[in-house]
Amino acid sequence: MTSRRKFLTTAGAGAAAALAAPAVRAAQPKIKWRLQTYAGPALAEQVIKPMIEKFNTIAGDEMQIELYTSDQLVPTGELFRAMQSGTIDAVQSDDDSMASPTQVTVFGGYFPFALRYSLDVPVLFQEYGLDEIWKAEYEKVGVKHISAGSWDPCNFATKKPIKSLDDLKGLKIFTFPTAGRFLQRFGVVPVTIPWEDAEVALQTGELDGLAWSGITEDYTSGWSKVTDYFLTNNISGAWIGHFFANMERWNELPDRLKMLLQVCMNDSHYHRQWWYWGGEARLRVEGTDLKLTTIDDAEWEKVEAAAHEFWDEIAETSETRAKVVEIIRQYNDNMRKAGRPYRYGKV
Repeated sequence: MTSRRKFLTTAGAGAAAALAAPAVRAAQPKIKWRLQTYAGPALAEQVIKPMIEKFNTIAGDEMQIELYTSDQLVPTGELFRAMQSGTIDAVQSDDDSMASPTQVTVFGGYFPFALRYSLDVPVLFQEYGLDEIWKAEYEKVGVKHISAGSWDPCNFATKKPIKSLDDLKGLKIFTFPTAGRFLQRFGVVPVTIPWEDAEVALQTGELDGLAWSGITEDYTSGWSKVTDYFLTNNISGAWIGHFFANMERWNELPDRLKMLLQVCMNDSHYHRQWWYWGGEARLRVEGTDLKLTTIDDAEWEKVEAAAHEFWDEIAETSETRAKVVEIIRQYNDNMRKAGRPYRYGKV
């Protein structure tokens, strides 16, 4: 690719005309990207692999993407720096897990009670202005924010049953940084370990459970085999995940390959949306590994109230964060006023 760029910038008019001639197409070297996802191998089969396969099939000799799963090339917490420096070309992750140094990082993954349904994510990004904010924040640090999409909700899967807030106290839980910071208010002990180590940590007692996903991911990742209970209450209705690319690598692509990437990534967002939405209901009803528990609505409202206090604290830390919190607050207010099916009960 370097030789090709150098040739195109130094070649004379005759060489450029030869390249443009329609009768003969000289073989060109492939553009090769390396993309690493936050997801482990089993989960990647659903959340990213179909998109990579479609893109590679359509792009053919022009471009190919090599897919790497969680921690395969670099630890997940170093994904941002590796992409920024060009060690890897693209990333699928939330902002929080990859330690993004932006003002919007705290909202990536699971920002407590900001979202009730998976459709909330694309609406917030496409109709309420979050897409512009994310793109501007990442441009400041030399990274292209390509698109955002929704994943599953955030529920607890644990070794012990959770039937009240008191049952959360002292539990060692694998979760996302911001979610863990919030859950500490209820006695949860957040634990950060590599994704692929979670299953063994649950077996050895290093972990008491996870607040990392919904029930679909628990079954897909094998965590349902090493936990016993699933709490139906969640602290977020959807995970916000993104596709990012090194800005220089992105700018080098011809416009039609940029468009193809965006189309395939949007198809990936759509795949996850129905896969998670259907799986969350089906596995609650038909799954045999996990017993369901629920905290009474009146008691769970204390968690929701604490989340809104958490929003206020985040808003006080920067102008950009205050703007995002206000958008989230306005969106939820509109959804509540719209009534069913958008919102019902207290929000």
